[in-house]
Amino acid sequence: MHSSNLEKAPNAKGKCVTLTAPTLGAILRGLRSRKNWTLKEMSVATGIPVSTLSKVEHDRLTLTYDKLQQMSQRLGMPMADLFADPADESAPAVTARRSIGDLENSVHIETPNYDYHYLCAELRRKRMIPSITVIRAKSIEQFGDLVRHAGEEFLYVLKGTVVVMTEFYDAVTLGQGQSIYIDSNMGHAYLAGEDCAEAAVLAVMSSDDDELMKALIDLHEERQKPL
Repeated sequence: MHSSNLEKAPNAKGKCVTLTAPTLGAILRGLRSRKNWTLKEMSVATGIPVSTLSKVEHDRLTLTYDKLQQMSQRLGMPMADLFADPADESAPAVTARRSIGDLENSVHIETPNYDYHYLCAELRRKRMIPSITVIRAKSIEQFGDLVRHAGEEFLYVLKGTVVVMTEFYDAVTLGQGQSIYIDSNMGHAYLAGEDCAEAAVLAVMSSDDDELMKALIDLHEERQKPL
């Protein structure tokens, strides 16, 4: 078992017990179990090969945005519901929850402009949405319309250079180790600098809206639709 999936929390007697933070594979296993499906039945329902589903359930593979979108459409459920354990739905607003994130257990979504790795995605109702994002778009023409969504966000450059374009400010170029904090309601776009093929950033989106994760996924889906 991967050590990053384990956490310890005090029980009612003050002793520590080991908790397991579910991965995407664990969430899919739970979904299949609730529907009382075999892997083959899940494959028929989703259109995803048995071998792929098996690898995901054993945390040896993740699903691309297109596959996640296909699964949500075939199952008739919001894509954001694939990213979290239903058991977390009833968690109170203040909890001792903890989740350790890494790329191996992240939810991977690939779009033409970005390659997202959403961290700690098994937790519902988060006020912060952390992700490691690879930026490929190098021009606003390639990127398309500026993005807007509720909340605020923080961006820290891990690799390469990033051109930050915002609705009310001149474009600014950030290098490795630099960061920016913006109002996400303001139109914005992140582009890879001219001196690199792609850039990598740590992005943290925050909002009072408990459904921020769903809003971000809906935004990805909307931008995938043909004009």
